Amino acid sequence: QVQLVESGGGLVQAGGSLRLSCAASALSDTAYSMGWFRQAPGREREFVTAISRSSSSTYYSDSVKGRFTISRDNAKNTVYLQMNGLKSEDTAVYYCAAKAGRTYYTPEGYNYWGQGTQVTVSS
Repeated sequence: QVQLVESGGGLVQAGGSLRLSCAASALSDTAYSMGWFRQAPGREREFVTAISRSSSSTYYSDSVKGRFTISRDNAKNTVYLQMNGLKSEDTAVYYCAAKAGRTYYTPEGYNYWGQGTQVTVSS
């Protein structure tokens, strides 16, 4: 019903910035809240941030709050993740996801996932 495609990942020096995009193609009229998760090698997928479908509410993990900003443009069916002050521990594959369940903070709350985009932060 929904296809998600992430873009904007790459290699950046510590302290730098990246802007990720997630383009959504919906095959139904259902509206979704959206989230970003990340997964580093050998670690579980972890919550980064989420946004309600009308942008009225946002949620952030403690590790990124104050550095990352989530936003969306519903006219373009696109969600963004602005990442500033990047650290080496931010290195991971970043995934865009469409929410289906009631929980924002766990992968089990999301039904659709993109393929991921690699973010690498050098020291």
